[in-house]
Amino acid sequence: MESFFESSHFLTQTEVNKFLLATLLCGLVGAEREYRSKSAGLKTMIMIGLGSTLFTILSIKIGLTSHDRIASNIVTGIGFLGAGVIFKEENRVKGLTTACVIWIVAAIGMAVGAGFYEQAIGVTAVVLLALFTFPFIEEIGDRRFTKRNYRIVKKHEPHTLNAYEELFIQYKLKPQRGKQELANGMITGNWTAVGKPANHQKFVENMLKDKDIIEFDF
Repeated sequence: MESFFESSHFLTQTEVNKFLLATLLCGLVGAEREYRSKSAGLKTMIMIGLGSTLFTILSIKIGLTSHDRIASNIVTGIGFLGAGVIFKEENRVKGLTTACVIWIVAAIGMAVGAGFYEQAIGVTAVVLLALFTFPFIEEIGDRRFTKRNYRIVKKHEPHTLNAYEELFIQYKLKPQRGKQELANGMITGNWTAVGKPANHQKFVENMLKDKDIIEFDF
């Protein structure tokens, strides 16, 4: 019985501190995700952080000769969670940022579990700064460089698509031609155009007045 109490099976104060710190750091990151109503929020981030911390502690305790025996698999295993929050919506892929945050939260938990507190705190601060700052930077960029996808279907005529491509340029949009298809006398053109939102709006208004267009997706 005495040998059991003298063993390393019991939770130490250092380990308690690690769990508390992991909860705090990962909770801060999770709170930001919760505030933005993302699929992986406060509870998810805390669970990931605590799990990574515990796995790392156990890896150090169990793998006396190889401390990374369990911890090294966290990097692989966390990828399954990250993949679950990535999905495609229309022409956009969403959830990549949240997947990256899940990955970094696991790394923070591992750092805490291994006793690298300064690194864990420093990375958490950088992550929070990035998550709160980048949306404003992206918004400024979107005001000048908004990307939209367009699809035009009309009766095939010589140089049909070239005329519309010149129209993009006329409205100060930078077009990139995508897939083109000709079927039953109808030609379909796809473009990805970049420019100011106001220019996109002017272009759309002009296209809606074109009676020759059969289908117009924007």
